[in-house]
Amino acid sequence: MRKVAKRAGCTTGAVTYYFANKEEMDAAVAQSLFDRFDGLLAANRDRIDVRGLIQQWLDWTLVDETDLWLALTQLLAHARHEPAFADIVQRRYAKFRQALTSVLEKGQNQGVVRSDIAADLLADQLSAMGDGWMMLMPIEPDRFHSGRGQALMDAAITLLSPPRAPDAAT
Repeated sequence: MRKVAKRAGCTTGAVTYYFANKEEMDAAVAQSLFDRFDGLLAANRDRIDVRGLIQQWLDWTLVDETDLWLALTQLLAHARHEPAFADIVQRRYAKFRQALTSVLEKGQNQGVVRSDIAADLLADQLSAMGDGWMMLMPIEPDRFHSGRGQALMDAAITLLSPPRAPDAAT
């Protein structure tokens, strides 16, 4: 709590005013991060723009917040040993995957997302890729430069796009 107060430029008393303990503070951080993900998905509920959604997510992750992603990774590791925190992560991640599945289903209905793979499987794949990128970005920042981020986004779009019809033999 002292380290958090120092980093925030306030007293330990100010931190403990809002959070009774470290677990409560961890839960608030997790809730805040999932709120950000929910905001990204909410913007895509009506008009499905998968490229725009992934681009917004990449823009968000590529800003100079590498400490945020390291903290998130550490919090997720912490969840394994803290059942109350694990419950928050499981609940919010399930809500996120459900919303992402809904966006992808709408994209499938509009013909902009491949329909030969169930939307919930695509949501799991996209989530797993994103989680992997978030874990590696702070560790390998030179590898995840903006050009690489663009290439990763293009590859994800290719994977999500409807398969092209085979060329007719002439």
